[in-house]
Amino acid sequence: MFKQKCQTLDDTKKLAYKFAKLVEKDGCFVNLFGEIGAGKTAFVKLVAEALGIKEKVTSPSFVILNEYHSASIPVYHFDLYRLEHTGIKTITDELREYSYGKKITFVEWAEFSQGELPFERIEINVTYDDDDSRIYEFKSIGKDEIIEGLKN
Repeated sequence: MFKQKCQTLDDTKKLAYKFAKLVEKDGCFVNLFGEIGAGKTAFVKLVAEALGIKEKVTSPSFVILNEYHSASIPVYHFDLYRLEHTGIKTITDELREYSYGKKITFVEWAEFSQGELPFERIEINVTYDDDDSRIYEFKSIGKDEIIEGLKN
């Protein structure tokens, strides 16, 4: 596990860029947890920027999935919030499909996935701290090298 407090957007940018360097070669499946406005989409935007994504990165809240193909590795960004528990059944095949291979897949509101998550993944929990900073907590499930890279 790795935890980092980000007091400014610049702190978050440094963390996102470091994360991007660790996943840009082989890809990764990433679950994002946190309250509305905690910084999940902001983190995805900064990782995409670090990877060289040219498209405008936006929240997929209303479209469920945004795809970005302008960098050396594709980035897929799901948002399960509007699907909640019953709607998730409509995209389980896509979640499985986007969990393998050389790609980076982010899933916001992964708690609605009903267990449709790959074995190997990174889970990022974003929370508010008392001083309005953010705490990013990274947990590895079969991707320990990424956590070790963040620690260094």
